[in-house]
Amino acid sequence: MKSVEPAVNGAAGPRHPDGLQPGDLVVARNRKWDGTAHWVVPGRYLGEDIHGWWVFQGKNEFCSRPGAAFYTASDAVLLVPRSGDYVATFYDDSYPGDFRIYLDLALGHGWKTIRGGVAEFHLIDMDLDVIRSTKHGVFIDDEDEFEEHRLSMGYPEDTVAAIRAEAGRLYQEVLTHQEPFDGTGPTSTCAAWFGKGRA
Repeated sequence: MKSVEPAVNGAAGPRHPDGLQPGDLVVARNRKWDGTAHWVVPGRYLGEDIHGWWVFQGKNEFCSRPGAAFYTASDAVLLVPRSGDYVATFYDDSYPGDFRIYLDLALGHGWKTIRGGVAEFHLIDMDLDVIRSTKHGVFIDDEDEFEEHRLSMGYPEDTVAAIRAEAGRLYQEVLTHQEPFDGTGPTSTCAAWFGKGRA
């Protein structure tokens, strides 16, 4: 199958946000490689550190994608990294499910200011996920979806290799508790961001 460029590549703005203030609304807009819509998740900007930009996604927020929608069951914090082809969502023990760290492999990170106090963060979801679960440990998920979309959406071979390598790197970092993937307990990297979001 002929390779195609992602439909949303470069459309969303720079990789680094400009002028965000704590409390600003940030809407994360995810798309697939072919441009089809994926998850839309609202949150509030918290601040930045050496790892990247942190967004609080509170309980009872409305999240949707084509064919699915729900209200969030607990608080979470999203890390948009300074570098790397992923975003990371952290869940603490208030989350009723078994996920604690959920990394979406993703390309095309871009920030777009809508107006004062409101911004969008765009990315291209690349299917693979690295997950820390209380029941199943650390694992790479959705490899079947990645393989299906590799063929149906025409992922270039260099992109396939890069995403697989990134998934392997992130798997090792989550497995060995490397910051910022050092858990979600009270002394973890993300704990202070949960505190800021709930303050």
